[in-house]
Amino acid sequence: MDILGTALHDYFVKGTAETLWVHNSYGEDEVMPVDLFFRSEREMPDLELKALELCSGKVLDIGAGAGSHALILQERNFNVTALDISPTAVSIMKQRGVKCAVEQNIFELEASDYDTLLFMMNGIGVTGTIIGFTNFLQKAKTYLKPGGQLIFDSSDISYLYQEIQFPLNAYYGEVAFSYEYKQQRGKWFKWVYIDQTTLKNIAKSNGWHCEIIMVDEHDQYLAQLKML
Repeated sequence: MDILGTALHDYFVKGTAETLWVHNSYGEDEVMPVDLFFRSEREMPDLELKALELCSGKVLDIGAGAGSHALILQERNFNVTALDISPTAVSIMKQRGVKCAVEQNIFELEASDYDTLLFMMNGIGVTGTIIGFTNFLQKAKTYLKPGGQLIFDSSDISYLYQEIQFPLNAYYGEVAFSYEYKQQRGKWFKWVYIDQTTLKNIAKSNGWHCEIIMVDEHDQYLAQLKML
């Protein structure tokens, strides 16, 4: 069931959507503003704009959603492929003008020759766990040309545990989410947020140079990883 895709479709067609709920494993339910997926360049935060500035060469925009980042890169004459697992999202991207939008699971992608892998809006969380992220760093090398780069944003969510105990048998940034829209609820899926120290250690151990490019007022950071 493509819960997020349905919400994106409603907003794309009607210019509005009903409440998209995000259930989580750590606290109260949250609301995901659907219009965030349709932002213009002027509406994007500095962190995302900086990420787009860092892109180079042939770009793969992973978890591209409604294609807002891909459209900007396309306008800047980048060769960009927008990837998403949602068929509805891919259809919307094509209708919005994304030239190359592909329905594909990043973990099933065959070896390729990209210069930049881009994950925006905490998209790197799709790796699910610390082990999943570590494994992906190895797989990502097969998607990139020598010297290629991985660009993404994430954050340290230790603040969530100010009043509750840290998990005993798992990394505290490993959580789970479930979307609900129009009283239809999707399956739970794993997600991971990575603190900067853990990220740097994992990157170094797996043959990547990691640089934290910027940190915003919400303690969300932008990371650039390059293959050594």
